[in-house]
Amino acid sequence: MTSTPLDDLDLRILQVMQADASLTNVELAARVYASAPTTMRRVRRLRETGVIAREIAVLDAEKVGQALTAIIEVTLDRQTAEDYAAFENQVCAEPAVTQCYRVSPGPDFVVMVALRDMAAYDAFARRLFRGASNVRNVRTFFSTHCARFAANPPVTADRAANAP
Repeated sequence: MTSTPLDDLDLRILQVMQADASLTNVELAARVYASAPTTMRRVRRLRETGVIAREIAVLDAEKVGQALTAIIEVTLDRQTAEDYAAFENQVCAEPAVTQCYRVSPGPDFVVMVALRDMAAYDAFARRLFRGASNVRNVRTFFSTHCARFAANPPVTADRAANAP
């Protein structure tokens, strides 16, 4: 994929779409001060070049019955590429997993999980970690309050110069 330079209009489009991707093209065009055809072409290009990876609905976890957020640190016994891939495949296949990061230094992975309650966490942990031959250590933190949640990176002019 070649580099896609982002200009001021692209950045405005991305900022507005991050806040509300459900806008019609006409509404989006009005908010970014561009014509509807220009906005449509820009959005199409941003999608085709992968700048817009996907568009999703962000749900309120409590309202859909997933009020418990667990932040889990996992350290593996073996850290080969195959072991990392096997762990990622196993964990990412779980519907409760909302994010999975390979990190350094410290644990090998940080996994974010949205669950109904502690009983659901216990069942999740039993299924994935207890008895797993390559899991050395698991440390779990439970969120008591979410001060901020953002699903996307900020879009600013300084990012435009380094855009993919």
